[in-house]
This record gives sequence, C-alpha cells and structure tokens, in this order.
Amino acid sequence: MTSSSSQNNHDAINLNVVLSAVPEVWRPYFLSPNSPITVTDSVILSGTTATAVAASLLTLEDGRILAEMTNPQTINDSMALTIQCVASVSNMGRRLHVRNHEVRALRSQVTILQRLLKDNKKKVGELKEENKGLKKLVDSYANNLVARSTEQSKTTTELQKQYEKLLVEEHF
Repeated sequence: MTSSSSQNNHDAINLNVVLSAVPEVWRPYFLSPNSPITVTDSVILSGTTATAVAASLLTLEDGRILAEMTNPQTINDSMALTIQCVASVSNMGRRLHVRNHEVRALRSQVTILQRLLKDNKKKVGELKEENKGLKKLVDSYANNLVARSTEQSKTTTELQKQYEKLLVEEHF
C-alpha cells in the first residue's frame, strides 16, 4: 500500500459506474466461493459478495508491504484506507438519503393524485347523473314534439279538407 498522499483516485469505488455488457472482474483478488467478484456484483444485495470483499481488502502483498513499513507509514496508510472506506459508505448513505427523499416526494404526489382521481370520479358520476336527467328531458321534449307534430299534421289535414270543401261549395 502507498501513502495517502500518493493514493490514486481510480482505486476508489465509484458508485456511478456505467456497466458494460460483459462484466469485468472488479479486483482479481476478490474471489467468492464461485468466481471472481465482477462490477455487476453487489455488496449490498449479496452476503457472499460482501464477505468476499471484506475478507480480501488486504492481500498477501499488502501484508508484506505493511511488514516492511515503519509505524508512521502503516498508520498513514491505514488511515488512508479507513478514509476511503468511510467515504464510500458516506457516499452510499447520501445516495440512500436522496433516494429516501425522492420516495417521500413520489408518495406525496401519489397521495395527491389519488385524491384528485377520487374527486374526478365523483364529478364524473355527478355528470353522468346529470346527463341521464338531461337525456330524459330531451326524450320527453322529443316525444312531446312528435305528439304535437302528429296532432298538427292531423289538424292541417282536416283544415285542408275543409278548405277544399269550401272551394267546391263556392264554385257551385
């Protein structure tokens, strides 16, 4: 392990990694009982993966390097590793916190939308009832209009007959 000042950023775990189609081996020395740990494996979702990663944080080479270091170097590198682990856990915690707020906001929106849906269903029911009443009224007017039209047609026919009769009487 190198000192914290010369530690490379590419060794830090990036939770925003876009996964390729073929899983890459994440660290060749992180071996689970079945296979190497890949970038698609999850420490959060798999106890086996978490155990393999935790057990393999320090390799045999790391142990040899630590044995050759002085106490201050060992302390510095241990601190660097601890800070990297804490940063990773903190990053995950922040992401979970943000997701929690997103879920709460979405739940609030769902509640509002459910309330609006209920209100709109009620309005639709009221409008359907109003439409039934209006349909009955229109049907009543239509039936009344047909009856009046039939009555007027009969009256017109009678008046026509009377007019023709008067015309015939007048010519004689």
